[in-house]
Amino acid sequence: MAEPREPTIPRVSIGLAVYNGERYLAQAIESILAQTYRDFELVIFDNASTDHTGAICREFAARDPRIRYTRNPLNVGGANNHNLTVQSARGEFFRWAAHDDVLAPTLLEKCVAALDENPDVALVFPKVIGIDENGAEQGITGVGEGTERLPSGRLRSLSSRRHKCEAIYGLVRTEVLRRTGLLLNYTDSDRVLLCELALRGRFLQLPEALFYKRFHAANQYKDWRARMAWFLPELQRSGKIVFPTWTQFFHYLRIIDRAALPLRDRLSCYACMIPWLSWNAKRMAKDLFVAAYLLLHSRKFRAGRYADSDRWA
Repeated sequence: MAEPREPTIPRVSIGLAVYNGERYLAQAIESILAQTYRDFELVIFDNASTDHTGAICREFAARDPRIRYTRNPLNVGGANNHNLTVQSARGEFFRWAAHDDVLAPTLLEKCVAALDENPDVALVFPKVIGIDENGAEQGITGVGEGTERLPSGRLRSLSSRRHKCEAIYGLVRTEVLRRTGLLLNYTDSDRVLLCELALRGRFLQLPEALFYKRFHAANQYKDWRARMAWFLPELQRSGKIVFPTWTQFFHYLRIIDRAALPLRDRLSCYACMIPWLSWNAKRMAKDLFVAAYLLLHSRKFRAGRYADSDRWA
């Protein structure tokens, strides 16, 4: 009796983590399926959406066997949901995709070719065109992030608040990505992840603009706490006190320590943290102020609640 054939393992995995993305989701998936490079899988993790996201995903999955759709029973947070797509990926190369962005048809083809031609490159990404909610172009963004020759130069560039982390949607070697800490549950952990990748290999930017990143009201956050809730939904319910900027700083130190760098490069990377502290001093002070405010008010709330319970005992 013949042995059953092993299912074909795609060379590229695309991870699409989504929550309530019905408005733009179909267009995003269609742009992925229209890629000229065909040897890929699309791994979708639906983070317990309450709109028509699930129905849209199931419809596409029924039409194309390259799509694997999973629905989480509970919202596990944006960072954890993105990490699930990495854990489920089977390809040699990996790329995250957002439910509201659009890819040019040759994006995968050109990114795969660039990684094949440059074995020392960890991540390749194209120039990015910003678009609004209606698809109108807003200009090119994300130019040259992390392409510096030295690791310290890449760290300085990617840890700066001037860039917008567009390279997080680049095509990366899966084994390199899995050796990182992936996305963590605090705001700006995507910035730290890019820095960790850049300490493991240089980035390469294609000269063409092949990625359309959408900016609209639903993906803009009014403050850091609203953005933090994307990473960790229970934050808003629990009132947990967090120190995102301090956490980010200590994670920078950790990824420098873990990187396989010569001593000279490692020391140069540590030196990059000195101006970073200066640039982020106000944010670090704000972390402490917010923590003190929340701690004070939580104690007042508990004291008031206990007083009320005594009153009615």
